[in-house]
Amino acid sequence: MTIRVLLVDDQPLLRTGFRLILEAEPDITVVGQAGDGKDAQEQTRALLPDVVLMDIRMPGVDGIEATRRIVREAASGAHVPKVLVLTTFDLDEYIVEALRAGASGFLLKDVPPDELVQAIRVVADGDAIVAPSVTRRLLDRFAAKLPSAYQESTPARLDRLTERELEVLKLIAKGMSNAEIAAKLVVSETTVKTHVGNVLTKLGLRDRVQAVVLAYETGLITPGALP
Repeated sequence: MTIRVLLVDDQPLLRTGFRLILEAEPDITVVGQAGDGKDAQEQTRALLPDVVLMDIRMPGVDGIEATRRIVREAASGAHVPKVLVLTTFDLDEYIVEALRAGASGFLLKDVPPDELVQAIRVVADGDAIVAPSVTRRLLDRFAAKLPSAYQESTPARLDRLTERELEVLKLIAKGMSNAEIAAKLVVSETTVKTHVGNVLTKLGLRDRVQAVVLAYETGLITPGALP
């Protein structure tokens, strides 16, 4: 399968650099570029990319609002693109909002080329990118500011999980990949994928990113708990 990618950034040189990296891969093709959120929404509708690589800070419609619009529009149709947000450490405060808008994960703009490529493949496959180092920095800083909408209803929801599924949720919240979870629990990756799927389904979550946020909101994982 060829992964169709839309590049969204207001800096042409960055878009060119990302395009050169991605088009060197046999399974990835860049179908279009956009310089702002409004154009990104329009091109997503026209080009039907699998993954939208989205900058946050852009003129006019920024990346957060563009992500929100793309995800909302996709919810009513058959094509559901994944949004992978780009940021820098000095823009940390925008990341939680981007995730709540529906992004499937986030990367730093100085991400090594091989990690960028792998992240796009992971997101296209339906998973989410939760980098442990960045997740710790963000959630340690902003956990206290996260909305507490789950606090009333969460205990009953968590009761739906088996003991093993709850354990898997904790490990997801620590930013561990399926392979790392499998190694820790001494089970196969297929078994882990089944547990992850059950956790998301039972808790009504879209992806691993929402699972991380939920774990913090409920106190299952606390700031500073990541390895």
